Amino acid sequence: MAGMRLGFSPFNAEMGYEEAFRLAAELGLDLEVPYDLHEVLPLPDAKTLRATGEVLGVGFTLHLPFVEMNPASLIPSVRALAEERLKRALEFGEALGAKVGVLHTGQVPVRHPMAISLAREALEKTLSALLPLPFPVALENLALSEEDLLRGPEELKALLDRFPQYGFCLDVGHALVELGPLGPFLYWEALGDRLIHLHLHDNHARRDDHLPVGTGAVPWERLSSRLRSSPATAALEVGGNIQGVRQSLSRLQALLAS
Repeated sequence: MAGMRLGFSPFNAEMGYEEAFRLAAELGLDLEVPYDLHEVLPLPDAKTLRATGEVLGVGFTLHLPFVEMNPASLIPSVRALAEERLKRALEFGEALGAKVGVLHTGQVPVRHPMAISLAREALEKTLSALLPLPFPVALENLALSEEDLLRGPEELKALLDRFPQYGFCLDVGHALVELGPLGPFLYWEALGDRLIHLHLHDNHARRDDHLPVGTGAVPWERLSSRLRSSPATAALEVGGNIQGVRQSLSRLQALLAS
């Protein structure tokens, strides 16, 4: 698929690793490992996953922890715990050989000017504490709820301008929910030079449904030329199990071949 290396999230597709590795090897895809699950379940460690991947020709990206996680927390002990979890996840990713890590930028409890200012300071403290990064890490666009700290491409661009060590992960589904059909293009225009990873899935512009590619309102035809020329890695974050992944891959391959 042009210069883009594509993977998928076993978590979104509701697959265990055995099934996911089998499908990834068959389709020539990577896996986006969900670190949160490794915190709560007895799953294979990073070196075991890496060894399996090397045998099967499957590489990895890593979704850094986001469940009950707030790197922008106003509460110092909560922010410190987020920092600790992220550092452990980066160690895991380094052992995994992850090509990219994806980081959510955190939440603020109320949109009060003082709270927003303090949350931004907390987030920057966390981002600084993770440096130097052991592998590329991309900050993902969110803005799905009132609590999400950063809104719109300009706020994320301002943060990335202060932190050139980080890249950008464009989640096309999140951009559609936040800003409508122009959302993915607005983020791409503002941050295309920082883009190192993509999350590809679909929805109907109301909520983050993680539908297979081509089954919602994401303007895939208009995005296809950008996807075709992008050197970024990408991960399908689609539900629907094996069929959802196959359907999404087929749709993308058709788009990028046209």
